[in-house]
Amino acid sequence: MYSLNRATILGNLTRDPELKQLATGQSVCTFSIATNRTWTGSDGTKQESTEFHNIVAWRKLADICAQYLKKGRKVYVEGYLQTRDWQGQDGVKRYRTEIVADNVILLDRPTGSTGASPSAFTPSPAPFTPPKPIVKDDPAPNPDDEIRLEEIPF
Repeated sequence: MYSLNRATILGNLTRDPELKQLATGQSVCTFSIATNRTWTGSDGTKQESTEFHNIVAWRKLADICAQYLKKGRKVYVEGYLQTRDWQGQDGVKRYRTEIVADNVILLDRPTGSTGASPSAFTPSPAPFTPPKPIVKDDPAPNPDDEIRLEEIPF
């Protein structure tokens, strides 16, 4: 029997990432991403819902996320779901479900950068250049050429 624990989301950061160093020296970065869903209700009106996802990145990926991610940036995250539990100061057991990131891709440019955003960038087509003919060191014989016995190497 198989099982699969995989999460893929694309959304905007709701806060700046927080980077911490554990006593073991490992980096851990936490941040939150909002995703939106829209649909048309049965009465014909447009409906919208927002979900907030807690993300955790470890080691080198944590350092990269802390360096490049900022609130409002659009990102793509792949990872797996993990639920942690702990005892709160009030004695109540608490739970938190997170996406542990394996892969994070920035989908926009930072605010204030020059140039168009990737979604608005359309490169101009390159001018057509016909391919150069392939030149071989040992060209194949032309089938129209006559084969002479003295040219056969054996």
